[in-house]
Amino acid sequence: MTPPVSLSGASAPDAPETDGRRRRAQDSRQRIVEAMLALVHAGDPSPAAEQVAARAGVGLRTVFRHFRDMDSLYREISGVIEAELRTIVKTPFEGATPRDRVLELVRRRAAAYEKIGPFRRAWAVNRHRSRFLEADQARFVHIAREILKREAPPEVARDKLKFEALDALLSFEAWERLRRDQDLTPRRAAEVVEYAVARLLDG
Repeated sequence: MTPPVSLSGASAPDAPETDGRRRRAQDSRQRIVEAMLALVHAGDPSPAAEQVAARAGVGLRTVFRHFRDMDSLYREISGVIEAELRTIVKTPFEGATPRDRVLELVRRRAAAYEKIGPFRRAWAVNRHRSRFLEADQARFVHIAREILKREAPPEVARDKLKFEALDALLSFEAWERLRRDQDLTPRRAAEVVEYAVARLLDG
């Protein structure tokens, strides 16, 4: 039996074979992303493409067939991280007052920073050579500031000095200092930030 013919006169592609190739390509892409995530989470802030390929069990050419450069791979991973954090960001606040909601924001960010810590450290190491990571950092800071401005007491949001101090206290960089340089547990670090934020709000 002759294969089906397309309107152009050429043989139509074998659909099952095409679907199989597509599934294999999708599987390879997923394994590459998971490999990059695993390497960064294990503490390597800047894994080489060769390491990603070895971890994923694919050839180096396969990595660059799916991702033209490391920036495009970072972009994919940024999407994965953003999806994981969306639930934390979009969950309605329970606090009855702006003060309560800001203190709730401290606890939310503590949980978020613990989750994305390895990836934010990777971003810090690599952002100087990546336009995407530079823009992603700016976007992250902008979104965080907008949420804080929305939830903060109006008089604090209008007070430039207080607002900038509050933004600094709630930043990932402050959290990183408490967790890594001062060697505090997540719970203790959150208590320190909450204490400082409460004093600023009440001052």
